[in-house]
Amino acid sequence: MNKSEYIWMNGELVKWEDARIHVLSHVVHYGSSVFEGMRAYKSEKGPILFRLGEHSKRLINSAKIYRMDIPYSAEQIDQAIIDLISVNKLEGSYVRPVVFRGYGSLKVDPSDCPVDFVIATWPWGQYLGEDALEKGVKVCVSSWRRLASDTMPAMAKAGGNYLSSQLIKLEARRLGFEEGIGLDYHGHVSEGSAENIFLIKGDTLMTPPFTASVLPGITRDTVMTIARDMGYKVVEQNIPREMLYLVDEVFFTGSAAEISPIAEIDEIKVGEGKRGPITKKLQEAFFDIVEGRAEDKYGWLTYVRECAGVSA
Repeated sequence: MNKSEYIWMNGELVKWEDARIHVLSHVVHYGSSVFEGMRAYKSEKGPILFRLGEHSKRLINSAKIYRMDIPYSAEQIDQAIIDLISVNKLEGSYVRPVVFRGYGSLKVDPSDCPVDFVIATWPWGQYLGEDALEKGVKVCVSSWRRLASDTMPAMAKAGGNYLSSQLIKLEARRLGFEEGIGLDYHGHVSEGSAENIFLIKGDTLMTPPFTASVLPGITRDTVMTIARDMGYKVVEQNIPREMLYLVDEVFFTGSAAEISPIAEIDEIKVGEGKRGPITKKLQEAFFDIVEGRAEDKYGWLTYVRECAGVSA
């Protein structure tokens, strides 16, 4: 993977190569971590962080569900991310804050383990491939179901939850697809391995509700806001699997995936088998905002150069 110079660990900057944890840390054995993923976009005014505050608050909420006390406020987390991007001299980059149970005990009960906090940022291109944003990706419906809400909390962005995601992704790749779609425990459409999903029929956008075991995606919320402002109807509803084959357009959303159109599902073409016109309009509006070309009327942008070095 691409490297940057520094990683932020428990309030201090350390060299990338020196950012290490003990092999007997609780997180290694039990997946006891929560994390975030966000992007900083290159612009004429320097790097722009997209919806920084919402990401930090979601991280804190994920930790709250798992009873992990973070000794930093959302504002302090925001500032640490801003300063890390600045000291690493990055323009466009991906940001990964992760909070985890560290070295202390290997009992399932994590109470004796410290809560450690790391933030890394590095250059990263298109998550689903360089052509994904225009040509779309080929996906399958996975045989693996998403998490039931009374087994593991899907609203927490927790490391252990992504074992399910790995199974979906690995199965899809083994079968020759670029991504997989998971169904929830009722058999309704849930989400991709690491993306929310939208379906378009006519002028209506449909996306599964939180009760379908989906993560409350920040890009998901962004698309819903932009689409409504464009005059499209947006509904959150349970979606049967066969609806995937009958709509005009389908796309994934996520901080890594951004807005990625789906060209085929289970070897059935979606629409014309390429990015549809509404998906294209949403992409253009999204990138105009995050790259600083459009008015930030929603208050979503943080300009790193303007905020670096300011006390939280």
